[in-house]
Amino acid sequence: MTSYGSFPNTAKAGSSSVRGCLPCGNCFVAVPQDRWIAVESFGNFQEIKGPGLAWTGWDCCGMCIQLRSISTRIEQNDCAVETKTKDNVFVTVRVSIQQSVIPEHAKEAIYKLSNVDAQIDSYVADVVRSQVPKMTLDEVFVEKDSISDAIKHELDVHMKDYGFRIHKTLVTDVRPSKEVMQAMDEINRQKRLRDAEQMRAEAEKIKVVTAAEAAAESAKLQGVGIAQQRNAIVEGLRSSVTEGTGEVLTTEKISELLLITQYFETLRDIGANSKAQAIFIPQSPGQAITDIASQVRNGVLQASAAPQQVQM
Repeated sequence: MTSYGSFPNTAKAGSSSVRGCLPCGNCFVAVPQDRWIAVESFGNFQEIKGPGLAWTGWDCCGMCIQLRSISTRIEQNDCAVETKTKDNVFVTVRVSIQQSVIPEHAKEAIYKLSNVDAQIDSYVADVVRSQVPKMTLDEVFVEKDSISDAIKHELDVHMKDYGFRIHKTLVTDVRPSKEVMQAMDEINRQKRLRDAEQMRAEAEKIKVVTAAEAAAESAKLQGVGIAQQRNAIVEGLRSSVTEGTGEVLTTEKISELLLITQYFETLRDIGANSKAQAIFIPQSPGQAITDIASQVRNGVLQASAAPQQVQM
């Protein structure tokens, strides 16, 4: 019993007994905006009173008229259910249910259930323990909405008979054991390390391939440049030697002229480098170009054979 004219301030689901406005009985009752009152006469239900001041009947010291109230607010019930997943991982599933009394069924909400929260907890536990064991741990995290829908459907069917409407069911948390959470974190960490190594290797591969492609392109362009240079030299030698004479140089003559040109360029480069090592071939300015070319060839062959003789 509460004091005269007072009502419970808690939002807990279910009904509670109250007293009327007058100290001498329950003839009048002031119903708050967020509650309904069930009027009983000698223990027999009479009617539901809404918010405001209401006449309940003649009463003497609360012996004839009794009052029961129930909240019209949307109330939340939090449940925690422990169960096992398909891959044998124990998890605790936390579910929040938001329910309210159906105005047309306020009588059933007051008189049918003695403990609304316990009844809802039982239905939630039944649904969770029938749904979660069909899923792996990862699927439980992904399919939280489907679990919520299954819980809401079950509660809608059963709680309507008790005068309650289910507004929303939310799976607010899926929490495995501490050891499982640490193992999952370690799996994710190793996966990210592996991905990082793969990306680093791909980056190195790209650098090597790019450098090789650049070197190949450089060598190709260098070869083209050398070929064009040699072509220009040959054309220049041919025009300078045969100009005004009408003589036509053969391929062999052109090759000899090119060889001599490279020979003197080599001498120039050697002379420009103080650390260069060279093999000098005896020759006299009076020798013909053919002789010089043959001496160059012979000198190269002798230089190549010298290391082999030393090894023997």
